[in-house]
Amino acid sequence: MNQNEFTELVPGLPEDIALECLTRLHYSTHGVASRVCRRWCRILQSKAFYYHRKQTGFTHKAACLVQALPSPVESKPTGQPRYAISVFDLVSGIWDRVDPIPKYPDGLPMFCQIATTEGKLIVMGGWNPVSWDPIKDVSVYDFMTRRWNQCKDMPEARSFFAMGAAGGKVFIAGGHDESKNALSSAWVFDISSNEWTELPRMSEERDECEGVIIGSDFCVVSGYDTENQGRFKSSAELYELSTGQWRRVEDAWRSSQCPRACVGVGKNGNLTCWAESDPNVKVGACGVDLGDRTLVAGSAYQGAPHGFFFVENNKKEGQNSKLTKINVPDEFSGFVQSGCCVEI
Repeated sequence: MNQNEFTELVPGLPEDIALECLTRLHYSTHGVASRVCRRWCRILQSKAFYYHRKQTGFTHKAACLVQALPSPVESKPTGQPRYAISVFDLVSGIWDRVDPIPKYPDGLPMFCQIATTEGKLIVMGGWNPVSWDPIKDVSVYDFMTRRWNQCKDMPEARSFFAMGAAGGKVFIAGGHDESKNALSSAWVFDISSNEWTELPRMSEERDECEGVIIGSDFCVVSGYDTENQGRFKSSAELYELSTGQWRRVEDAWRSSQCPRACVGVGKNGNLTCWAESDPNVKVGACGVDLGDRTLVAGSAYQGAPHGFFFVENNKKEGQNSKLTKINVPDEFSGFVQSGCCVEI
């Protein structure tokens, strides 16, 4: 990191010590700390400072979940549930909720997609929660400022697409258009420049696919084409960020289930299905890899209470890790539609 960016951070302290003091601040204090002076604000919001904290081990991993909000006690549930972003801090064990997107104060767009990169949360697409029309909105939440920014719309409306993020860029592929036609097209969104760039198409259409980042590749798992709705493919396609080309992988998804939200990645890159890992999460399974542990949510059967579990990730490949149930506050016990890990 360029030390010239950090001159006279704290009067009377050597620059390296002053920088380390800022580096050790918990992310929840960055908003207040950024008001101390313009220099601190500029540092705390810089990409270089984020990567400095990450390199020195002072970032925190948290699970971001698209989760159903509890119904008011005094009223009976009516219509579709409302969703919000819940955040679980692995270190502190604290559950919190992100402020609503200003454009959607009463709940997230239905079936929206989320991903994180460089300490920011990206929410894309979905259906308008009132009209149920597909939308092209892109919203980015900055955990430092605790504010939402409305970014450039997606180039086209699509639903149930794959999404992944790395290095300040967000990759999307597949899904279906407004006429329910499965798509093979793909795009990348650069957060810093607020611009979209079209990528080469995948080798085939993939609706209701799932996106995961594996190493330096964007992996689009399973899905189905227009003529074979519900018949999920066993193949996947990898977009290699280094070459800008797609590579097809046969027999990557060996489950007959829809891959959305339930794809796990083993140490050797093999894909697993969380819904088949344990009877307690057979229905509505969602797994979020948090490093040493994975947070898994799901139900034993349709209509059963939603449970939350930890799985240790230090098992050798091929060994089964036991799910350990954890208690969560009632207001954070709702159904989890999808999730991702944010490093803040």
